[in-house]
Amino acid sequence: MPVPEKKQEARRAPARVDHPFKGIALVLLSTVFLGCSDVTAKYLSSSLPSIEITWIRFMTFALMFTPVMLPGSPLHAMRTERLGLQLMRGAALLGSSLFFITGLSFLPIAEASATGFVSPLFVTALSIAFLGEKVGMRRWMATAIGLMGVLIILRPGTSAFHVAAFFPIISAFCWAAALILTRMMSGREAVITTMAYSALTGVAILSLMVPFVWVTPSWSAIGFGIVIGVFSTVGQWIVVLAYRYGDASVLAPFSYTQLLWVSILGFFIFGEVPDLWTVVGAAFIVASGLYIAHRERVRRSQLLATAGEPAPNA
Repeated sequence: MPVPEKKQEARRAPARVDHPFKGIALVLLSTVFLGCSDVTAKYLSSSLPSIEITWIRFMTFALMFTPVMLPGSPLHAMRTERLGLQLMRGAALLGSSLFFITGLSFLPIAEASATGFVSPLFVTALSIAFLGEKVGMRRWMATAIGLMGVLIILRPGTSAFHVAAFFPIISAFCWAAALILTRMMSGREAVITTMAYSALTGVAILSLMVPFVWVTPSWSAIGFGIVIGVFSTVGQWIVVLAYRYGDASVLAPFSYTQLLWVSILGFFIFGEVPDLWTVVGAAFIVASGLYIAHRERVRRSQLLATAGEPAPNA
């Protein structure tokens, strides 16, 4: 018996509930999981290649979504109308993870994390080409300020510059591409389907790469790798839940608290203390991201007003 169209849509996109404080609490919780995942990845990078760490992460990711992938399972959700976009998103998510973990092998975790938060700048640029959005002068100025923050952290041309600093930037670009692809599928693909395809795509690509760099891991290394996979997957899922309760422009600024967690953990575990330039550059990047989120909220309110819908209260 076919499922009615309205019921299919309900399963695909759960109803949005305007409860910003719950959304903020969930975002703050997600930063704990994601920060711990990043710190564990840096710890493991001293004994395993970044490709292998990422492979263990995505293998754990895929195993957690096995019920979604099995054809006979009541949770089966692999039917998609956007297979190409799903595969591209999975490849972009893989690139984001792989390049960031590679950067952690060479850089202090606070520096890598701060640089990686430039993704809203790339989203602004990519949204023009792929979503047809118009970006005003103020958002471009905010983007320029964010880029200044990156240059302050990297300090190219000085002895403090490390070529590995480009890895978190490439990671941020890949993450921005994944966000753009997610927007392109928004309302058409179930979140659980998107995550399952991302897991499968990552495992498939990494399984072709990992034999060339394989280092037999210890049991403790396998355990840490599983922790990375579980924490990153849970963290991402909490973010998905959070965005059911509030607008991105309201919730996005709170994701920057992840910088606080990784800085604290980086100090206690690795003895790393962010230098003044990293703190100043991070402040530029955070300020840029906050303003872009504000402009996104203003733009959305204007679009809703034009369409005759009430603007959100959050």
